[in-house]
Amino acid sequence: MADTFTLEIVTPSRKLLSREVEEVTAPGQEGEFGVLSGHTPFLTILKAGEISYKKGAESGALAISRGYAEIFPDKTTILVDAAQIDTEIDIEAAKRELAKAEEALKSIDPESAEYKTAQNAIEYAEAKISVKERR
Repeated sequence: MADTFTLEIVTPSRKLLSREVEEVTAPGQEGEFGVLSGHTPFLTILKAGEISYKKGAESGALAISRGYAEIFPDKTTILVDAAQIDTEIDIEAAKRELAKAEEALKSIDPESAEYKTAQNAIEYAEAKISVKERR
């Protein structure tokens, strides 16, 4: 069996996940990246998207909003504003959130801060839909 490391996913309101895993894939600001045990330490910005993890035959997925990842050889910590495990996601609610954010985006000035907020909401809703549909 491959070496494992600790994966923790934390939001302002709770520690969503803390478990030993063999690999993690996450949506970095500059592109998707993977982590294995013994990875070189680094800190990166995350965009909204899907995090997947695996240990043996077990796997899991979460939808995350924007945040940060801190990677060490024996631990990866994901700090995000919001996240949901696949079993928590209400796909109909996520579809409503997506439609609402897409509609809001149409009437917002692209130079405003609200525009980026609406874009983030779209990405997070799309991630929730993607995670739920794959599971």
